[in-house]
Amino acid sequence: MSEKTQLRVGRLTKAHGLKGAIKLELFTDDPERRFVPGAVFSLQVPAESPWHGKTLELTELRWYNQHPVGFFEGISDRSAAESLIKAILWIDLDPEADAPGDDEWFDHQLVGLSVVRDGVAIGTVKLVEHLPAQDLLIVKTADGEVMVPFVKEIVPSVDLDEGVVTVTPPAGLFEDIPDDDPEPTPGSTPSESDSED
Repeated sequence: MSEKTQLRVGRLTKAHGLKGAIKLELFTDDPERRFVPGAVFSLQVPAESPWHGKTLELTELRWYNQHPVGFFEGISDRSAAESLIKAILWIDLDPEADAPGDDEWFDHQLVGLSVVRDGVAIGTVKLVEHLPAQDLLIVKTADGEVMVPFVKEIVPSVDLDEGVVTVTPPAGLFEDIPDDDPEPTPGSTPSESDSED
């Protein structure tokens, strides 16, 4: 049994065309290195899937309208592609080659960390989403989930040893902003008490 740590690098989302291509949702900032011809992925699929326990080898990654599309060994038609939809792709982590640089973290290192604002824990990191413009931390709070842009101005520090992500969010990100309705002037009556003649 392998003791290697694995990284979640993508998810297969939709068949593309008739020749087995599949659209991808990427969970990596480095698709040029992760998705090269010959890359082999472990598949996370339901136990009843014919792909359970199998791997998938990439033959090519193309971009259509800024969206990644994968071509895989043995997947040559649309029905085969559709059998893989929603499969999550994992790779084995190479601790030396894959060591993150400064201010870089793997998704699995961030998920579960406590999110702290002004010294008070306000939630935990549930998920990291990788979007074209920027990454988002999906933070689970007592009131629901909040999407936090993963930028230095809003997330100034990540302390893996302490298990803490410090945030300095703008007003309104974690709470509703009260309406800025003007105060009634002396002598005026609220609109709801106005009556028509």
